[in-house]
Amino acid sequence: MSIGDWTQRFQGTSNLPRHVRDRLLQFANVRRIAKGEQVFGPKYVPDNLLFLYDGTIRVSQSSDNGREIVLYRVEAGESCVLTTACMLAEEAYNAEGTAETDVTIVSLPKLALDQLAGEESAFRNFVFAAYSRRLLDLLRVVDDVAFGRMDVRLADRLLTLAAGYREITATHQQLADELGTAREVISRILNDFQKRGLIAQSRGRIALVDKPGLRALAESG
Repeated sequence: MSIGDWTQRFQGTSNLPRHVRDRLLQFANVRRIAKGEQVFGPKYVPDNLLFLYDGTIRVSQSSDNGREIVLYRVEAGESCVLTTACMLAEEAYNAEGTAETDVTIVSLPKLALDQLAGEESAFRNFVFAAYSRRLLDLLRVVDDVAFGRMDVRLADRLLTLAAGYREITATHQQLADELGTAREVISRILNDFQKRGLIAQSRGRIALVDKPGLRALAESG
């Protein structure tokens, strides 16, 4: 499929010299992936750098006992740091990427990546700057899991998932997977939030009744 000059979509690529952008357009491929489908999975060694043109990809990791934690989300206009890291190290993924919506992905083959990174300093700087920013996000996830209070983390995640809306569609198990904890822990905290008037619950739905209160809690950690 064709999406025209996709380099305009990404802040990093739109600032590259025109001749570098033209080479990206020459080498890259575009594909669509439907909501719910796997974008990448464990044990697969990536051979393309991924740029997300539109949609959202959820990147998660599962333990041997089946517990899942969401590491981060790739949003439209971003690249996937895990793909970059695995390509540079020539190692397989240890996580899974799932399309949360229908997505359009721009793929740059590793051979083209190596060639452009070696010849074009502007492109090389773009790749490593994007990699560094997302690596810091991952370190924050590690810090939250190791040291963060679960009620603070849950309040923050509810606000993030709701974005500009007053309600989210999610089960207690899905929220537990988001934060890498047990469903019972999430249920207990949500019941406490409801008693405090911060939220209201119905089957599969959570209404954010008091967003300022949730935001104050999220920022208290």
